[in-house]
Amino acid sequence: MRIAMISMHTSPLQQPGSGDAGGMNVYVLNTARQLARQGVEVDIFTRATRPSQGEVVDVEPGLRVVNIVAGPYDGLEKEALPTQLAAFAGGMLQFHRCHDVDYDLIHSHYWLSGQVGWLLRDLWEVPLVHTAHTLAAVKNAHRSDDDSPESEARRICEQQLVDNADVLVVNTPEETNDLVDHYDADPDRIVVVSPGTDVEMFSPGTDRNTERSRRLLGIPLDAELVAFVGRLQQFKGPQVLIRATAEMVQRNPGRKLRVIICGGASGAAATERQYMELARELGVARRIRFLDPRPPEELVTIYQAADIVAVPSYNESFGLVAMEAQACGTPVVAARVGGLPVAVAEGETGLLVDGHGTADWADALESLLDDDDTRLRMAGEAVQHAANFSWSASASQLASVYNEALAVEPDDCAPRGDRAGGGK
Repeated sequence: MRIAMISMHTSPLQQPGSGDAGGMNVYVLNTARQLARQGVEVDIFTRATRPSQGEVVDVEPGLRVVNIVAGPYDGLEKEALPTQLAAFAGGMLQFHRCHDVDYDLIHSHYWLSGQVGWLLRDLWEVPLVHTAHTLAAVKNAHRSDDDSPESEARRICEQQLVDNADVLVVNTPEETNDLVDHYDADPDRIVVVSPGTDVEMFSPGTDRNTERSRRLLGIPLDAELVAFVGRLQQFKGPQVLIRATAEMVQRNPGRKLRVIICGGASGAAATERQYMELARELGVARRIRFLDPRPPEELVTIYQAADIVAVPSYNESFGLVAMEAQACGTPVVAARVGGLPVAVAEGETGLLVDGHGTADWADALESLLDDDDTRLRMAGEAVQHAANFSWSASASQLASVYNEALAVEPDDCAPRGDRAGGGK
């Protein structure tokens, strides 16, 4: 079986935590790797962002990344990428023709990729499996007051994919409900495939690992350390943690609290400086260290050094950061949104916070920082919880989804929205 995966707007080889690279990159690369190791040949198509990348990158046996030239290499914001859908689809068609390679199935990730996959599905007469990762209607329902809404054009494009994809893959049952409630999706075409985590890379280590990690980061061994890992955008909630930090310091000025925020700005209007300025305005700039995005092997250092990892997102389809932190034996305080109640076992591996109120987040963080016994118990249970999620299992589930999709004979002459039985 040979699969064409599409990740148009961000390469799976890009460093997560900056620009548009995040959990989706981790998901695409790791599932593709495991699929290849299980005998499925995978080509991942993404947009070229510099000429030195080359057309084809051999990642490992059975897995290639194909860089398609569509628009300028630099200076093209994600919001402008819809103008390059035709160019990207044309590049994929050219690769298919010039390299004489056929695909049994298309798996698109995110709505931009899905629009390309929808077209190629018809041209190649193969099934389309689509994973949204995030949805406009859901983001708009959960966004903060000062965050920009997603466009109606994007929502319409997502609706088209819901109506026409042969299979919709989601991370959690909550996502199934989102698709049904917001997009009138057919539940029979939705399959839940839980993401995984690399438990060999992300591990608790030893007490000496923790000490070494703190020394590397310049954090005193006796400090209370809370970490945030992710893109710096309002939707991910770093401002929530900054405000909660100021609240905790105001309550107890003598608290030896330190915060690490690791990630890069994401979005046309986002800058790292705006979060630094917020920390200065609130008087906690000296307690918060901003770090550039790090590769996974370096994130382990942050997770191991932290007492708590905070995930204050306004929505998450799953929450890979939460799972990576738990695999490292670090409890998580997360917002009770999206897939985070699945990623975090409340009361066992961390705490869930209703809403994003400053006092509520300060209360939750303080409750764990002040209770060593509970936090240490959660640390042990977090490792066991994370062990239940693996990329190998995710890939095996995806392979089964692919085989089932291939067994269905689509009616190519039916109205586009009716082909998979979910038309309007």
